[in-house]
Amino acid sequence: MIEAIIWGVVQGLTEFLPVSSSGHLVLIPALLGMEPPDLATSAVLHIGTLVAVLAYYRRDLASMLAFRTDPAARRLVGLLAVGTAPAIVGVLVRDTIGDLQESLTAVSIALLVTGVVLFASGFLGPLTRRLDEGRWHDALVVGIAQVLALIPGISRSGMTITAGMGRRFVAEEAARFSFLLAVPAIAGAALIEGLDLMDAGGVPDTIWIGVATAAISGYAAIAFLLRMVGRLGLRPFAYYTVIAGIVGLVIA
Repeated sequence: MIEAIIWGVVQGLTEFLPVSSSGHLVLIPALLGMEPPDLATSAVLHIGTLVAVLAYYRRDLASMLAFRTDPAARRLVGLLAVGTAPAIVGVLVRDTIGDLQESLTAVSIALLVTGVVLFASGFLGPLTRRLDEGRWHDALVVGIAQVLALIPGISRSGMTITAGMGRRFVAEEAARFSFLLAVPAIAGAALIEGLDLMDAGGVPDTIWIGVATAAISGYAAIAFLLRMVGRLGLRPFAYYTVIAGIVGLVIA
């Protein structure tokens, strides 16, 4: 049970903070001398973070149901569809992703790459656009950035928020689109890997404790990041991921 709570907290906080959840699910077990959760278990923990983002953005998601009559809702649905399309690549590289997640060295290098990207985000500007001004090519750029984050250690939120800022969206709007884009990405990963876990004998009861923990910590992480990104940007997380990457290389 203790391990499930630890994995849930790690998953919830690091899924939305731009520090890579997949990377921390490898790094933290290495530091604590624990066995890391396998890819399927990690995917089930994503159910908790899915609940978190659904709860936090419930109004946005509810408004999209009126896409037939509401132009703003239709635009947002279209942006999410375009941004999600590149994620299909993930189905084709599942085995490679699993192999990379077993390598602490590879994950540590990816954390260093994340740090460099987050640091570079501080040079982007001016940021003046709102999400309701978004076009399909903006969503495509963010979607491609999300595909890069399939590599364990590359932060999904870090890549997508930075890509959105690169398209001149204000940081809070870039984060909003990143988190909304997480809904189909997380749901798809949880479904695919969750089915594999069911075939292997089902989901242990203790994992559901981790799912609940991930939901609570994930909600808190979204609220924290949205407040912080507008004030300080992503650079504080850049320093953290660089340190984490260096620590990983040292103990690898």
